[in-house]
Amino acid sequence: MVNLQSAEAVARNTQFSIAPGDPLPFGATITPDGINFSVYSRYGTACTLVLFQRGEREPFVEIPIPPDYRVGDVFPIKVTGLDPREIEYGYRLDGPDAPEAGHRFDPSCILLDPYAQAVGGREIWGKHFDPDNQFQHRARILDTKSFDWGMDRPLNRPIEDTIIYEMHVRGFTRHPSSKVEHPGTFDAIRERIPYLKELGVNAVELMPVFEFDEFENSRRNPETGELLLNYWGYSPVAFFAPKAGYAAAETPGTEVNELKTLIKDLHANGIEVILDVVFNHTAEGNENGPTISFRGLDNAIYYILTPDGYYYNFSGTGNTFNCNHPRVRPFILDCLRYWVSDYHVDGFRFDLASIMTRDVSGMPLPDPPLLREMVDDPILGRTKLIAEPWDADGLYHLGSFPAYGRWAEWNGKYRDTMRQFLKGDGGQVRAVANAVIGSPDLYPGRGPIATINFITAHDGFTLLDLVSYNEKYNVMNYEESGSNDNLSWNHGAEGPTDDPEINALRQRQIKNALAMLLVSQGVPMLLMGDECGRSQRGNNNAYCQDTEISWMDWTQHGPNLDIFEFYKAMVAFRQAHPVLRGGYFLRAEDYLGTGVPDITWHGMRAGKPNWSRESRILAFMLNGDYGKGGLMPDDWVYVAFNMHWKDHTFELPHLPEGRAWHLFANTGDPANTWHWPGTEPRLGAQKKLRLKARSTLILVGKWG
Repeated sequence: MVNLQSAEAVARNTQFSIAPGDPLPFGATITPDGINFSVYSRYGTACTLVLFQRGEREPFVEIPIPPDYRVGDVFPIKVTGLDPREIEYGYRLDGPDAPEAGHRFDPSCILLDPYAQAVGGREIWGKHFDPDNQFQHRARILDTKSFDWGMDRPLNRPIEDTIIYEMHVRGFTRHPSSKVEHPGTFDAIRERIPYLKELGVNAVELMPVFEFDEFENSRRNPETGELLLNYWGYSPVAFFAPKAGYAAAETPGTEVNELKTLIKDLHANGIEVILDVVFNHTAEGNENGPTISFRGLDNAIYYILTPDGYYYNFSGTGNTFNCNHPRVRPFILDCLRYWVSDYHVDGFRFDLASIMTRDVSGMPLPDPPLLREMVDDPILGRTKLIAEPWDADGLYHLGSFPAYGRWAEWNGKYRDTMRQFLKGDGGQVRAVANAVIGSPDLYPGRGPIATINFITAHDGFTLLDLVSYNEKYNVMNYEESGSNDNLSWNHGAEGPTDDPEINALRQRQIKNALAMLLVSQGVPMLLMGDECGRSQRGNNNAYCQDTEISWMDWTQHGPNLDIFEFYKAMVAFRQAHPVLRGGYFLRAEDYLGTGVPDITWHGMRAGKPNWSRESRILAFMLNGDYGKGGLMPDDWVYVAFNMHWKDHTFELPHLPEGRAWHLFANTGDPANTWHWPGTEPRLGAQKKLRLKARSTLILVGKWG
């Protein structure tokens, strides 16, 4: 390291000068009289600021921060005479090298600032880094307040009115068929906003956009030599910085404005932005992983460690972020506040969120301070908070994630129940009824707004693969990965087939799944590409596939036009009917005195549901007078699921005088599958209807 005397000499002999800095805010902040640098390290004994000219391999100066500049556990320094647009920076931290005590200080490593708002070195996706460059990720300094947001603000849509489209930034437009100017980028999504509006979804959930290391766990396809990358992005490097490789322009820092412009334009089109965030681990891995940032700054603070200094691996990726440590909690909150205030995001989905309930020794907490602080934080006060309520070590919080009146959960039980019912398993009817009304068994005091309903997601089969494969086919991952318990059914042939009957049945089952999801109380989440029959060729864990396996093939809209049009109609149907979007549980009671309960259950005979284990049939009717608890009266809605392998006749429930049943959808009638909401024709027969095997019927009770 450079000693203090030489640092002072360097400052005297150059055009910049140094002075004591302000300990807050952390990170690098442009001030009227220079740049303020501030970094925290409790156990570090000395800190050196390392400055690079942008893009240069070697630093042009290293400035040891004088001991008397230190404030508590913070190393602040102010440097004047620098052009923030032309420099990159990092830190060297000295301290004990005692892994058994949790300390892994190494002053030979140049460390990334945890508060870096932009990171250089990886501007081009998948471009292999220089192996001789020891500092691959470089913090950059931006004037992040210069972006013109105009009147834009987070949309704050009620969560029960939200329809989420889960998507991957790169995969959405990377395929040549997307025909966008800059495939696989933030800007490319902007080009496709009209498509998202056509779908009718009103929220996008972006898989990780924080700067991550796509080369983590990379390896080559032994047959083609093609590099397998960490495509999904669940390997965070910098929590405050958007992924530079997702920018259309290679100019440093453009990813910031491109992402902000995307969010602004999505908001202008009524679409919220939810970020999939990863606070459960980092890209540094276990003791054999790279030192990028947190390990070298304060390993014992940022990670949950065993008593002998090794890493607890509750994330399944080598390390576990120490979320409830008194110092790490403010870091996470600062990060979330930053994305809400500086990027106007509308919500967050927390990957492996149960890790955020663990204490500093890894034990689950009944009242995790981090989660409570998120809920009570004034900046996050109207932000959507969605938990993946489990972790990789068996901690399972489905239905019991600490909610504090705010948290929603990915409902894995909903997914499994609907998949089993879809393929005709017995003993599911009561569970389906429970799922349809928002899972009151899981969320008795929270209401249907607590459940994020989904049948497919990025992790698992696509909807087409769910009805096309009995087994996973992950051989192209060149490792053992992915779940073996997919609750899927190939309908008579494994994978693609030319059999018209099998293909027709698969198409009907896809429609059935979409219908189930979009008539259920709660918040539906749809997977990118399910609307056009996207397949991953049976791969149910395509995290390393930056290939056509993962990309959305836009040419599939043609052969799957029927699914695409049905998808749009189902989304529009949900948007048109507030009776499907209640904020409170249906009670099967007539508490408003309308003459009919808010929901009634039926089977082949009206008012006679069959709850037996052998039953594969369920129907229900929603009293439109109870739309939004009576605040938004609606048409009445009748839904019948026949997941049996035989056709059946359904007796229709009686409507109040003056109303009649109109046909919205019948997935079993290929000539008359659906009608656009508001154009539903009146049924000729108002008392009974024959429903084809494995099909869904949706009727609307209108006046006239």
